Parts: sequence; C-alpha cells; structure tokens
Amino acid sequence: MTNTITYQNVHNLFKLNGFHLNRNDLCRVAYSFIKEGDEYEKSVGDFILDWFDNKSYLELNTSGTTGTPKIIRIEKQAMVNSAIATGDFFDLQPGDKALHCLPTKYIAGKMMFVRSFILGLDIDFVAPSSHPMLKNDTKYDFVAMVPIQAQNSLAVLNNVKKMIIGGAKMSNTLEKELSKLKTQVYETYGMTETITHIAAKQVGDVAFSVLPNIKIAKDDRNCLVIDAPKIAEESIVTNDLVELVGENQFVFLGRIDNVINSGGIKLIPEKIEEKLSSKIQSRFFVTGIHDADLGEKLVLVIEGEDQTLGDSIFDGLDKYEKPKEVFYVEKFIETENGKIKRKEIVEGI
Repeated sequence: MTNTITYQNVHNLFKLNGFHLNRNDLCRVAYSFIKEGDEYEKSVGDFILDWFDNKSYLELNTSGTTGTPKIIRIEKQAMVNSAIATGDFFDLQPGDKALHCLPTKYIAGKMMFVRSFILGLDIDFVAPSSHPMLKNDTKYDFVAMVPIQAQNSLAVLNNVKKMIIGGAKMSNTLEKELSKLKTQVYETYGMTETITHIAAKQVGDVAFSVLPNIKIAKDDRNCLVIDAPKIAEESIVTNDLVELVGENQFVFLGRIDNVINSGGIKLIPEKIEEKLSSKIQSRFFVTGIHDADLGEKLVLVIEGEDQTLGDSIFDGLDKYEKPKEVFYVEKFIETENGKIKRKEIVEGI
C-alpha cells in the first residue's frame, strides 16, 4: 500500500453489517446511532463523526501503561499507518470478513473500525459483551477479543481463521485451550500511545515479534523503548521489563512498577505467577506489602473463598519466591477489559 492512503479514504470493499458504505453513508449512520442507538452505538457514532471531521487528530485517554493516565492527541494518519502495519503483519486482504466486538470508547475498538475503512474489511459490528459470538456461526477471517470474550467463545472459535487477544493477560488455562484450536491465535502487545499493538506472538510462543517499521531497544532499567516513527513522533519509554531477542523480538518479563524489593532481593511478580499458574485454579496475583523487617514482604492474593492450600503448590519456587502470607478476596476489582487492579485490591486487604 502507498502513502497516499489518508484517514479520509474509505476502501470500496468496506462493508458494515453487510452493507457497502462510503464516507457520506457512514456519517448518516453515525447520526442515526447518536440519535436512536443504544449506548455502545452512540460511542461508535461519536467516533465516526470525529474521524471524518476537519481535524487531523483525535484526543484519547491513556490507560496509564506508561505513567499517569492522561489525554493525548494522536494523529489520524498515524492510526492509518498502524492499520496498514496490522494488515501487512497478519496478511489481511480486502473483503476479509471480520468481527468487531470491542467497546469503541477505547483505542482497540476505534482501531478495528480504522482497519476496516482502510483495508476494506467486511465487518460485523456487535454489542461488546462477554459472550460476543453467542448464536453466531459465521466464519470470520479476523477477530479481536479480550481474554474473557475468548474464554466464553471457545466452542465456536474454530470458525475464526485469525484472532488477536489483548487488553489483559491471558491465563495459562486459556492459552492451552486456544492452542488446541485450528485458529491462528495471537497475543498482542501495545498501549494507547502505540495505537494498540506494536508486536504480537502466536499462542505457545515465548517472544513477541514487532510489526513493520517498529524498532525496539532497552533503557538502563531494562525496560522496553519503542521507536515507531510512522505512529509516534518520539520514542515511547515503557515500564515493561523485557529481554531482547535479536532486533525484532522481545520477551516480556513484567512491569517494573510491580517489582518487589524484599530484604534487598528484587522479585518480579509475573515470573512467580507463571510458576504458580498451573497450581491455582482461581484468579490470583502476588505482590509486596509493607513489612518492618524486609521493607516489603511477598504475599499471595487469591480471588474467592478461603481454601486449604498444600505447601506443595510452592514447589518449584526459589527460596525468596515463596509467599510469606496468603490473602483471600471475594471479588477482584478490575477494569472493563478484565485487567486486575492490583493496587486497589491490596489497599482493601
């Protein structure tokens, strides 16, 4: 694709819920959504009108992945460039059938529309819910979901050729179930500042591979630095600890903000959670809480009712990785995407 594609373009093969729509048609649909639609349709209407207005940018709320949540300005042309990179990476073709089941108020939901306009996808747009493929046996070339949606759609996912999952970490159990399918399933890595994903890895792989025109490096904290000139003017410095594998791949280790300093020993919660994932059926996480002697002590927080855990669940953990205490929380606080809010949960313990 050439650089002449702009945000004003709507591919002539683009379809929304079975109808060919051009730019003017889309604006009429947007007005209808805003006036008469359900809440999720109103946010789509707002987005479409914002997309086709005279401004060259959109203002979006960040999730706080790279710092404090804030409103940032993203150029629409950068979103077009991101859509083209996704199309190239996943080999999406004009006319491919896609399912959009994400909330449009977030960047991931907005970008599914942008990909559709720019790449010429035939998109079915449904209400964002935890069961997005209920009573739907359509065959799709491309689908994007968050983990809870994928979990609840396992029975019909063989109707999907390629699928991306993002927004929150997948459980090991879900990964195993997805690996049994004939569907090509990818976990994505990205954030609002990178206009959704800049890297992806197939379920079962360890390292993420970056999309076209993305360069990666590490800073002196061993955190990922992303250089994406077609998407962001400046390098994006993340708080994600990584190992680089060659020029175009990296292994995600954990968030530097989550690192626990217990008696001078630095522990990465995500690595400990990986070791425990096959032994605890409920949702859980490990974190550090204040301790007079250690500074921070490592604790395990499990969702649900108090249960008897045998000491054997900690087999395979290093000496310093074994939690000093276990807490039970009836229901985890989470984001709309299903991301666990560790800090808020710990404050309530």
